[in-house]
Amino acid sequence: MGSEEALLLLPAAAVEGCPGCAMERRNARSNGRIPYKEFFFVGVTTLASSLPITCLFPFIYFMVRDFHIAKTEEDIEFYAGFLAASYMVGRGFAAIFWGMIADRIGRKPVIAFSILSVVIFNTLFGLSTTYWMAIAIRLVLGALNGLLAPIKAYCVEVCQTEHQALGISVVNTAWGLGVIVGPALGGYLAQPADKYPHMFPKNSIFGRFPYLLPCLSVSSFAAIVLIGCTLLPILSLWAVSDRKYGGLSFSTEDIGEVLAIAGASLLVYQLIIYRWVHKILGTVNSSRIASALSILVLAIYPFMTYLHGVKLSFALYSAAVMKSALAITVTTGICLLQNNSVRQEQRGTANGISTTAMSFFKATAPIGAGALLSWAQKHQDTAFLPGDQVVFAVLILLQLLGLISTFEPFLG
Repeated sequence: MGSEEALLLLPAAAVEGCPGCAMERRNARSNGRIPYKEFFFVGVTTLASSLPITCLFPFIYFMVRDFHIAKTEEDIEFYAGFLAASYMVGRGFAAIFWGMIADRIGRKPVIAFSILSVVIFNTLFGLSTTYWMAIAIRLVLGALNGLLAPIKAYCVEVCQTEHQALGISVVNTAWGLGVIVGPALGGYLAQPADKYPHMFPKNSIFGRFPYLLPCLSVSSFAAIVLIGCTLLPILSLWAVSDRKYGGLSFSTEDIGEVLAIAGASLLVYQLIIYRWVHKILGTVNSSRIASALSILVLAIYPFMTYLHGVKLSFALYSAAVMKSALAITVTTGICLLQNNSVRQEQRGTANGISTTAMSFFKATAPIGAGALLSWAQKHQDTAFLPGDQVVFAVLILLQLLGLISTFEPFLG
C-alpha cells in the first residue's frame, strides 16, 4: 500500500478532529525519512524541562539546612524529601489536564508554555528565602510544566512506525543529558560566594542567594529553547549524609560528579547500546531483565559505606552507571508499549495519565524516602537491617513489585 492510499484510509474524524493528524498525513508522504529537525526540537525541549528537576539534587540538603527549619541534623532529610516531592505533586495533579489540552489545541503550544514556566518559576526558586516559599514555587512549577505528556506524543507522531523507538530514545537521551548537566550545574554553581569568592563577593546577589546561580543558568537555557520553539515546526540524600548515619559524607561537588557521570553513561547507552538491546530482547523481555538486574544493583549500595578511596569510587560509579542504564531500559519499554496501545488522537491523554501516575510516585517517593532516611539515621545500631540497609531493602521490595508487574495477569 502506497503512502497516498494510506492517507485515504484515515478516518474523517482523524483528519479533522485532532492537531496531530496533519503530522500523520505528512508522515505518510515522508518515504521513511528520519525527522532530524523535529527530533532536535524534542531533545532540547526535554532537556530544558529536565534540568529544573535534576539541578537541585546536589544542593537540596544544604538549602534545607540553610532555611533552618530542621531542628536537628538528622531531620534535614525529612524536610528535603518534601521539597524534592513538591514538583512531582504539582505535576501529578496537572499532567492529565495538559495531556488533554495538547490533544485539543496541539502539542507545541503546551510545550512552549511549559518552557516559559521553567524560565519564570525556576528563577524564583533560586530566590527563595524560606522553606515554604521554596515548596510553593516548586509545586507551581510542577503544575505548570506540562511538557512530558505532549513531548512523548509528539516524538511518536513526527515519524513513521520504524522510527518510533528512536523518537522515544531521543526523549530519554535528552533526559539523560539533563541528568549530566543538571547535577553538574547544581554541584558546581551552588554557593558560589563560598567556592569562588574572587568572582562572587559575599555582598553580591549570589552571596545573598547562594542557590540562585544554578537556577538562573537553567532558566537562561530554557529561555533560549523557548525562543527556538517559536522558530521550529535517593541517591543524593543518602550520599551527603554523614558516615556515622550510614551515608558517604559527600559534598555537592561529589554528588554532581556521580550524577553527571551516570548521566553521561546513560547518553552513550541510549545512543549506541539500547537499540541493540531492544532489537535482540524485545520490549517486554528487556524490561523484565533490567528490573531483575536493578534489584542486584540496589543490594550493593548499603555496603559501600565500608569502602574508601578508589574502591568506593569504583563501586559507586559502577553502580550508578548500571542503575541508570537499567532504569531507562524499563521506562523506554513501558513508554513504547503505552504509545502503541492507544489511538493517535488519544495519545496525549494517555501520556498525561501515565505522567500523573509517575508524578504521584515521584512525589511520594522523596517524602517517603526522606522520612525513612531520617528515621534510619536514628536507628543505626540495630542488629538486623540497620537503618541504612532498611532504606535499600524497601527500594528492593518496590523494584521486585515492578518486576512482578511485567508478568501475567498484570501484563498480558
